Amino acid sequence: MHRFFVTADRITDGIVRITGEDARHIGLVLRMKPGDEIRVSDGTDDYYCLLREIGPDQVLAQVGYREHGETELPCRITLYQGLPKGDKMEWILQKSVELGAARIVPVRMSRSVVKLDAAKGAAKQKRWQAIAESAAKQSKRIIVPEVAEPMSFSEAMRDAAGCRRRLFPYENAEGMEESRRLIREIQPGDSIAVLIGPEGGFSPEEADEAEAAGFAPMSLGRRILRTETAPLAILSVLAFSLEP
Repeated sequence: MHRFFVTADRITDGIVRITGEDARHIGLVLRMKPGDEIRVSDGTDDYYCLLREIGPDQVLAQVGYREHGETELPCRITLYQGLPKGDKMEWILQKSVELGAARIVPVRMSRSVVKLDAAKGAAKQKRWQAIAESAAKQSKRIIVPEVAEPMSFSEAMRDAAGCRRRLFPYENAEGMEESRRLIREIQPGDSIAVLIGPEGGFSPEEADEAEAAGFAPMSLGRRILRTETAPLAILSVLAFSLEP
């Protein structure tokens, strides 16, 4: 069943109104017809609907029944990802959304190979957001995780200040018992920031700045993980630990 996302104000008196690119996709690409079934999420609940009217710019669907969404983790996780080279960011985005991240923030770090100015960063963000939405649909998320425009390292530290728990996998961190302790301390409802370095890792200055900003260094094991592997490892651990 095809899945679409709307804001809560698009659902009124049992009717869902879908506009924009999704409306065109339903009619022109999927070639759906009145009576076909779709699933709609508003960030809180899932609505199982029958298409009623299909136009070029607007689709109306009748709600059949609603159920409370249960695919989100009990903690909101924001991934601060050091900008990697090539198309690795697209892979990281897709898999991070599948594993439950609620927000992904690309971060310009001193050892990042990729350098994005404001214009290029905005263009990339638009594509990355589309990838996140596609991954959210595939993995039956209730929300579409936000992909922020790239930030500087210092901006990311300020952005993460509102998160209750702040973690950064670091090769110089203490052993796994400390990592287990940090994970055990997390409670349902906590907001979590996870900081991942680029291919070259964190510079000593960045590691110091992260700790000063409240990020707890932690180990993911004795092996050195690539920048595209580390976020999947920590998100998998968090999901396993937090999933009710």
